Amino acid sequence: MHSSPSQPLLKAVLWDMDGTLVDTEPYWIAAESAMVEAHGGTWSHGQAMQLVGQSLVHSAGILQRAGVRLEAREIIDTLSAQVIAQVRKEVPWRPGARELLDELHQAGIRCALVTMSEGPLAGVVVESLPKPYFEFKVTGDTVRNGKPHPEAYLTAVERLKLDDPSLTIDHCVALEDSVPGATAAIASGVVTVGIPHQVPLPADRRMIVWETLVGKSVDDVNELVLNRVSGQDATDSANNVGSSDDAGLLEGAN
Repeated sequence: MHSSPSQPLLKAVLWDMDGTLVDTEPYWIAAESAMVEAHGGTWSHGQAMQLVGQSLVHSAGILQRAGVRLEAREIIDTLSAQVIAQVRKEVPWRPGARELLDELHQAGIRCALVTMSEGPLAGVVVESLPKPYFEFKVTGDTVRNGKPHPEAYLTAVERLKLDDPSLTIDHCVALEDSVPGATAAIASGVVTVGIPHQVPLPADRRMIVWETLVGKSVDDVNELVLNRVSGQDATDSANNVGSSDDAGLLEGAN
């Protein structure tokens, strides 16, 4: 990997949590199913997939429409408590995530967690890590607008700038697994990598798709930043996409 002093390098990686760093979606789905069934309803896999990557307030509204007769705050607190209990028993790390996180840390690349889960759950996950990999967390209870709105990512970039005014959107890479999350990251302007998990990610030339984080290195992430700076279309390079017809599909899919 070669770069000139004038070329900005990778400075920060913004990590989604549920589905990207940890595979907590089965915990959420089990908690949702139990809640809906307790109120006399049924909860299908398709309904559960509608909630992947969404803000908890949005998810609470869908559960209410499925028959859950609770206030949104009570739904959020109940689901979160059940997921936290499961995470305390076992943290289901996604393949390759901890390895890449550790390599980024050793290389001095700043990392932040950008998740729609609230502070208590994010705290349990972060505290289970062996090192202080994450400089800070932007959680669903600290922003006004949840994903797919870009507020969470824009907030993270602004916080990073406090210690490094030279940092820009182009220095940052976001890792996401869901349509709402990828849509939020793309809208913020950061380089966006989609790692599909529970749901497929539609083709979008503004997003690089990696099937897994296994084997991915600092050099791989840094290359995406260098490609943007050099004017090369990183998505064309990484995805081998040759037509502009695929652009913008994430917006339509959400």
